[in-house]
Amino acid sequence: MYRFIGALSLLAASTAMSTATLAQTPTPKPAATTTTIPAKPDPAILNARLAAPLPADQAAMKAHVLFLASDAMKGREAGSPEFDIAAQYVAAQFYAAGLRPGGDDAGYLQRVPLVSYKAAGKGSFAWAPRSGAAVPLVFAEDYVPAANGAKADTAVSAPIVFVGYGIDAPQYKQTDYAGVDVRGKIVAYFGGAPARFSGEERAFFGSGGTKARIAESKGAIGVITLENPRTAKARPFARSAQYYDMARMTWANPDGTGKVDAPGAPSLGTLSVIGAAKLFGPSWKTIAKQAKSDNAKFRSAPLTGTLTVATKTSFAPAASSNVVGIIPGTDPVLGKEVVVLSAHLDHIGITRPANGAKEGDALNNGALDNAIGIASLIEEAKRFTSSGQASKRTVMFLAVTGEEKGLVGSDYFTNHPTVPLTDIVADVNLDMPILTYKFEDMVVFGAERSTLGPIVQKAVAAIGVGLSPDPMPEEGIFVRSDHFRFVQKGIPAVFLWPGQKGPGKAAVSYFMANNYHKPSDDLSQPILWDQGVRFVDANYRIAREIADGAQRPVWNAGDYFGTLYKGRMSPGAVAK
Repeated sequence: MYRFIGALSLLAASTAMSTATLAQTPTPKPAATTTTIPAKPDPAILNARLAAPLPADQAAMKAHVLFLASDAMKGREAGSPEFDIAAQYVAAQFYAAGLRPGGDDAGYLQRVPLVSYKAAGKGSFAWAPRSGAAVPLVFAEDYVPAANGAKADTAVSAPIVFVGYGIDAPQYKQTDYAGVDVRGKIVAYFGGAPARFSGEERAFFGSGGTKARIAESKGAIGVITLENPRTAKARPFARSAQYYDMARMTWANPDGTGKVDAPGAPSLGTLSVIGAAKLFGPSWKTIAKQAKSDNAKFRSAPLTGTLTVATKTSFAPAASSNVVGIIPGTDPVLGKEVVVLSAHLDHIGITRPANGAKEGDALNNGALDNAIGIASLIEEAKRFTSSGQASKRTVMFLAVTGEEKGLVGSDYFTNHPTVPLTDIVADVNLDMPILTYKFEDMVVFGAERSTLGPIVQKAVAAIGVGLSPDPMPEEGIFVRSDHFRFVQKGIPAVFLWPGQKGPGKAAVSYFMANNYHKPSDDLSQPILWDQGVRFVDANYRIAREIADGAQRPVWNAGDYFGTLYKGRMSPGAVAK
């Protein structure tokens, strides 16, 4: 699963990001745990456990994870040779399951051109007040430049307008652009969103991509993120600035530049508390005090001066693939419609040794995130083709690349679909099911937003569990995985997780605190393969119901995302 990262934390991230899309929303850290991480067992003991016999359905699922999460795959990082091997494995499994190829050139692979980009130098920032000489700002003390994935040279000189959080959401009574004209200007804002927003909307509006798109729509020509005084002491600006030139990744345009959210209003960089004070003058003291509140209310206003910024960005091409398999629908009318079942194949590769050690395990196997999601996808495909009952709608099985880079592979697919986008009726996403306990309920992110909700309710009831509400709304999980790229095209989507009743809460907390995006997410974990089979069963029932249903799924009346992205609505929908 893709982790959100705050504007300063982004500089210190161990994995490259895509564009600003969903990359700058602060994610609260998982609850601390006092549980000690056990040492890896003796290799002979571990191998004996891994080779222990299982029923055929459990063994089949485990076999996929044994391969995909093996050390030989080196963490399946997008753009790596090991990811390509993993993609070929999935393609072979799709073939064995009887799926038809749905990628490029009558094959299973859809080529995804990637580009890695990073800041090429420290750039220059200079502030010229309305009266007086220009003042050069100091790298790592006043500012850190941002790479611009859309062009090699970025030069902007314009007045600055402070716009609070940089959010325009009248339905939430948050109109930060009210009363100011930002056309042809640079906007400066704090990261994140007010705490009073719901979890999913807070994550969405707090993301860098959303803020940049809003700024561009208002006529701004650049954006600046302000360091929040609340985090300044815990995350020293100079320390974070050490990682200013860390590479990020997105999919590439034909000219070799990257796809970014708002090329007309690129991110220019981050201003520290010290740097902001130089630009804002006496007004900064009040703004900094306000910013310490989770529900800060700012007054947007222009600054009296001009900021001149010049930065350079270097690019390095890369390549990867999505894997696409299809089961054609049999109904002469509904067969043209497509139900997508998605999961991401990539993980974060090799990073720094765990726990800050100079030596140690640095290979992130990604067993639960998301080899087990891919295993579920393959086994679900086998259920469709071995059921003896052809589906009315076409079912597509999509294993995407670059999720950990910022939902890159799914973004590429929804912008370059291998079937008409208007024919895709729903997406059901499988990402990081934590299967270390017997789950007693399920959580389905997005179920309440569309007519997929009743379908999901029926499917989970059939395996003997109920639906529970989102137990971590502050995490904004609905906008953090590949299904959201379909949502952004107006397509209803859901994302399933085992729930947190009974032993679930402790198991999920332990994984998130100790194993998530760490080398310990490997096969030494106590994975319960029978729970994997139950998880596949629930997903299969959901997909089968969508594939055979008489009505195409639609958004519920007035749903925010359905309205925003102009999706098909239930009759009588009124935008909110």
